[in-house]
Amino acid sequence: MKLYRLITGGDDSAFCHRITAALNKGWELNGAPSVTCKPDGTVVCAQAITKEVAGVEYESDMKLSDY
Repeated sequence: MKLYRLITGGDDSAFCHRITAALNKGWELNGAPSVTCKPDGTVVCAQAITKEVAGVEYESDMKLSDY
């Protein structure tokens, strides 16, 4: 089964650490990151990631970050 997550957050080191942690758990980047600016000037980043997991059936209440 292929899992999908969209990680979002401010343009800061915490966001980069979240992506780095996911990559080190076997997740892969899916496309380019996206960046936008809120009206108050806050920069928000988003990065899609995917992971292939064998032997798991999809359930709508599963916590994807556990994988």
